[in-house]
Amino acid sequence: MEYKKLTTYLKALSWIIIALFITCTTLCIFPLKHGSTGQSTDSPAADNDSLITHVSQFRAVSFKDSPEGEMASYGEKLIKNTYDYFYEGEIKIGNKLACSSCHLNGGTKAFAAPYVGLTNVFPTYIGRENKVESLEERINGCFERSMNGRAIPENGKEMRAIVTYIKNISINTVNKGRLTGQGFVKMGIPNRAADLKHGQLVFEGKCTSCHGKDGQGVPQPTGKGYLYPPLWGKDSYNDGAGMARLLTAARFIKANMPLGASYDAPQLSDEEAYDVAAYINSFDRPKKANKEFDYPNLTKKPKDSPYPPYADNISLEQHKHGPYNF
Repeated sequence: MEYKKLTTYLKALSWIIIALFITCTTLCIFPLKHGSTGQSTDSPAADNDSLITHVSQFRAVSFKDSPEGEMASYGEKLIKNTYDYFYEGEIKIGNKLACSSCHLNGGTKAFAAPYVGLTNVFPTYIGRENKVESLEERINGCFERSMNGRAIPENGKEMRAIVTYIKNISINTVNKGRLTGQGFVKMGIPNRAADLKHGQLVFEGKCTSCHGKDGQGVPQPTGKGYLYPPLWGKDSYNDGAGMARLLTAARFIKANMPLGASYDAPQLSDEEAYDVAAYINSFDRPKKANKEFDYPNLTKKPKDSPYPPYADNISLEQHKHGPYNF
């Protein structure tokens, strides 16, 4: 009788030991995450510590070997080599720029109008149209203004590819509000009109090695686009583009130019960026038709918008060149 009890006890003990061994082994291989909700953690975005809150935290991503990954890869090509796909053929742009001429590093550089995180921002209100716009509508605004061309079909393959690319580089970003590093850097605005002569000196000393003395850039060997884009003339952005505004151009230049500059290591002073932006925008460039219909609510029109009408009695010259103390 005692022998049978001992045997039963030993069997039970052995099963307990086996169960403990299996449990410990499982926990070692598949450790529990603190605060787990039972949701999949395959995406890095599932771990709050890995979420991007500043565009400078972005690191290059590899697109998946899937239909979506292929579409994102195509979108990246459209962004970086726009002129290869749109300058000739059924969908035409009006110049030989690339989207990445302004949205540097494929739209991933901080304070260079990056795309990173934009899928968390749109739809959003745009004052120029006085309405809430989709990301597709905003992209077409660039095609019509910065690219001096026509809108592309919102449901077409190219638009879907661009949006898919933006979605894929935004996967690990916080899903509410804007990231630090989106848009353009803040800078001190001189309380005076821009000095075009000083701007010319800055341009000649800091910009001509890439953009040329005539501001016409350096063409690609293929002739389809530019290694360094023209800053005025027929192949530059038109006068309805955001970059045609002095303050927008100055803020872009401050954090990104000359080549190698960044928001945390600028190479130009605020005054140099301000004056050279005015100098660049003093030259002729393509004209955007129907600009008078921009900003239906004129109170939303930026102070540095270089074309009328305005909601105030400030002169066109002051709107274009400052001072912006109004």
